[in-house]
Amino acid sequence: MYERGKTYDEIQIGDKGSFTKTITETDIYLFAGISGDFNPLHVDEEYAKTTAFGTRIAHGGLAASLLAPVLGMKLPGLGTVALETLTKFRKPVYPGDTITCTVTVKEKIQRLKAVSMNIEWTNQKKEIIGKGECKVLPPSAQA
Repeated sequence: MYERGKTYDEIQIGDKGSFTKTITETDIYLFAGISGDFNPLHVDEEYAKTTAFGTRIAHGGLAASLLAPVLGMKLPGLGTVALETLTKFRKPVYPGDTITCTVTVKEKIQRLKAVSMNIEWTNQKKEIIGKGECKVLPPSAQA
């Protein structure tokens, strides 16, 4: 039913994986409930109109969480363990935006059997809304 992700030895520098999702109203409210972050910038349009954005924006963590299906389901894939992530937010995400999270393998770390990757989040206009880096342990050959 499930297919193991790429092992350390199978991964090559330059390999890419991505996941795309449209951020809905439901996503924003569910994320508020899951995270406990009910900042009115995310959930109250009247309040949000008074901010620099002029309208509600999605939680930064919601967009950042699109990394999880890339690492866990695409590259390296099933069996991957995330060790660290760094995220830099560049632009807001609005309800209805379609966000793509893409990772690109930049380094293999032999002593850890880990992989370092660049991360980029873009919206439907191809604007970069975030950049980052992550380090993961790919699945072992036995997994």
